[in-house]
Amino acid sequence: MRLNWGNKLILVFLAFGGMISYMVLRCMQTPVDLVASEYYKDELSYQQVIDARQRAERLSGKVDLRREGTHLAIHMPREMEHMKLTGSIQLYCPSDAARDRHFVLRVDDEGRQDIGMDQIRPGHYIVRVQWQGSGEQYYVEEPLTIQ
Repeated sequence: MRLNWGNKLILVFLAFGGMISYMVLRCMQTPVDLVASEYYKDELSYQQVIDARQRAERLSGKVDLRREGTHLAIHMPREMEHMKLTGSIQLYCPSDAARDRHFVLRVDDEGRQDIGMDQIRPGHYIVRVQWQGSGEQYYVEEPLTIQ
């Protein structure tokens, strides 16, 4: 059976339409995770984050993140030892919002907090530590890869 040029043209258009339909279907099934669910509200208060980050950089040391056996140890800078600190720890996974973890900051007198590794799945994270101490706010971000 021979096809004339009109029938071939119709087959090309049908194949093109099928390909476009397939691509649209695949794109609609791809999850899209935003960096923050309340992006606009977070952006308005970002100057406070900049100020808190600058205060944290002026401290004598950095927030130290270290995997120690079955837990993730977070050590606050020396100035924060023996202080009443309040705040939060966020493990933000850029590639999968389902892996994000939030913890309340509860450091001991030496400025240390342990988080069990059973609560954290392997992957690349950005650890965001935000805390208040002696009337000032502080903020740091550190990359962390858990294998």
